[in-house]
Amino acid sequence: MLNRVILIGRLTRDPELRYTPSGTPVAKFSLAIDRPFLDKQGNRGTDFIDVVAWRKLGELCARYLGKGRLAAVEGRLEIRAYDDNQGIRRKVAEVVADNVRFLDGAKGPGGQEAQGPGEESSFRDEIDFSDDDEPLPF
Repeated sequence: MLNRVILIGRLTRDPELRYTPSGTPVAKFSLAIDRPFLDKQGNRGTDFIDVVAWRKLGELCARYLGKGRLAAVEGRLEIRAYDDNQGIRRKVAEVVADNVRFLDGAKGPGGQEAQGPGEESSFRDEIDFSDDDEPLPF
């Protein structure tokens, strides 16, 4: 079996960093990705894909990524279900990231290039993903 997703797109908003009740950091953001074809009216469609990054990778994404930044995300597609406030069962599809590359430079004060963690922030070998079954705090 194989569940692998690679995406390149721009963030639609700043990452939202939260913590689980046990203190595990988790960042959530969305990527806007243009479709590779035009519709009958000559417009290019866009997909908006939710991404979740756990632990140190989530903290780095929240610190160095922002709305409009270009990023590459590698991870797995996860479908989860939950009950909303009205008790209706909902499903959510999101990419759980284990590798994020910052593809353009962050702009700091005065338009200067901000110092970041480098071109690639991959913590696949340093992170234990065995307890990702915790419910998301949002």
